[in-house]
Amino acid sequence: MGRRRSIMSDSLKEEIAKELGFYDTVQKEGWGGITTRDAGNMVKRAIQMAEEQMINNQK
Repeated sequence: MGRRRSIMSDSLKEEIAKELGFYDTVQKEGWGGITTRDAGNMVKRAIQMAEEQMINNQK
C-alpha cells in the first residue's frame, strides 16, 4: 500500500506540531518519529481549525 500525498501543507503541520508540543521530535526524527496518538491529535486539531475557519467565513 503506497503513501498518500499530504493534504496539509508542511507549514500547517509544523504549526500544529509546535502547538501540541512535539515539534522537537519532528525536527530530530522526522514525521515518522511521532506517536500515533500525536498524529491523531494533529488531525483533530487541523479539523478543528478548518471548522473554525468555515464558521468565521460564514459571518
